[in-house]
Amino acid sequence: MTTTGFTPVSASPDALVTRANPRKLWWRVADIMSLSSALQTLPAFSGSTPLARAVDYLRISVTDRCNERCLYCLPEQFQAWLPRSEILTYEEILSIVQIAVERGFKHFRVTGGEPLLRRDLPHFLEELIHTPGVKTVQVTTNGTRLLELADALHQSGLQRLNVSLDALDPSRYHDITHGDVKPVLAGLERARALGFSSLKLNTVLIRHKNEEEIWPLVQFAASLQIPIRFIELMPVSLTEMLTEENFLPVGEVMQMLAQKDTLIPLETKLGHGPAQYYRLEKTGAVVGFIGALTNLHFCESCNKIRLTADGFIRPCLGNHGEYDLKPALRPLVDREELRARLDQSILEKPPEHLFRDNWKPQRIMTAIGG
Repeated sequence: MTTTGFTPVSASPDALVTRANPRKLWWRVADIMSLSSALQTLPAFSGSTPLARAVDYLRISVTDRCNERCLYCLPEQFQAWLPRSEILTYEEILSIVQIAVERGFKHFRVTGGEPLLRRDLPHFLEELIHTPGVKTVQVTTNGTRLLELADALHQSGLQRLNVSLDALDPSRYHDITHGDVKPVLAGLERARALGFSSLKLNTVLIRHKNEEEIWPLVQFAASLQIPIRFIELMPVSLTEMLTEENFLPVGEVMQMLAQKDTLIPLETKLGHGPAQYYRLEKTGAVVGFIGALTNLHFCESCNKIRLTADGFIRPCLGNHGEYDLKPALRPLVDREELRARLDQSILEKPPEHLFRDNWKPQRIMTAIGG
């Protein structure tokens, strides 16, 4: 048995279309924390979870393709999609899941790219959901195909959906995603009507793009009686996106909401991710905050690793190290080798991300998996 080492994935700078100015000053922790005076008047997240992390959550990317072009995720001119031959088959993914369950994994999230673009996804989800040892399965989607696929997803046994929604205003939504918000809203209504047990909204914060959408989004989520999560911008695909002009800290958003309502921390944890949740006293809205850059304890409770669409385990989104599983899958599945590679990737999960340390993307977010 031979096991390939833990290596970074290389990529052409031209393919990434990173037009970043190399002389641009990048922030360290203190600089990020001082971007908004609001952070000085708000309590810090507790971050009390010890560093002994139980990794039991696998995010599975089933495709690198996407039908939107979000500013923070997919460069506008990018066309370097993975060859079909490099994409894992559903059977290969299920083989990995079976080994992951043996190693204590319980929670699985299916992502992309846009996962609803992949053919026969509901059938795959049904098999994943019924795999012995799998406790929860969730799907993260941009919602553009949700109206046409919500029934099939629900019939597969799926109960948990996260839908990206960066704005309600059609013009602002298009400015951020280059897409149309109408089918997303229609898909949300259908999913709610079907009775998915867990339905959440995700909003990436971009100053001068959607801060005026924050309160309308909160009210919209409250009207549907579903949680909404606000996520700090991260330099996952384009270095030039993370600038002082674009960056909107979750602490500042908390203060914005506190001017309209009272934020009451939730004692119970919703889901298996890093969000810190609050209930707004008057509106009843449940709001989560994911502060990957301003929460200095963000990585202490991280319990997940990622499986890319082309078969690499990425233990940390903010580290370039990836671990190739395909040699253990092709031409035939070698379960012993697959166990060894998965185990090694978990052992090499770093203690924290490097987004605060002059981060340079090597793969776009759709290739890594959301």
